[in-house]
Amino acid sequence: MKKETEDKQELLDRRYMRMAFIWAENSYCRRRQVGALLVKEKMIISDGYNGTPSGFENVCEDEADVTKPYVLHAEANAITKVARSNNSSEGATLYVTSSPCIECAKLIIQAGIKRVVYADAYRLSDGVNLLQRAGIELVTIELEKE
Repeated sequence: MKKETEDKQELLDRRYMRMAFIWAENSYCRRRQVGALLVKEKMIISDGYNGTPSGFENVCEDEADVTKPYVLHAEANAITKVARSNNSSEGATLYVTSSPCIECAKLIIQAGIKRVVYADAYRLSDGVNLLQRAGIELVTIELEKE
């Protein structure tokens, strides 16, 4: 029975991860598009993708193709979005197309998220290291590129 539950969870993880990749397509960022879904009790309670704050122009990079300092990461967008709703992220799972950076890892810990599922490793591992230190379950899912 435990194996069946694990298989079902992996199937769900893969589905939500595919959805996170689709959500990433909403990003106007040219250098990298990242998507995130926040799921609790098999229900999507929030979503996010990397981009500029509400009301700003949808341009993430400057003339030198450097990401503007005020661009929000997908995880930060999903977490702040749930904070404005009546939902709670306590005990939720975050699906994100890239592993979290250190700043997003701090938000994940403070938001009470207990599990993070990601596909691609971010160039820095300090965010993943902090999540491990906090006892948050980390799962890497490799999806076949279409």
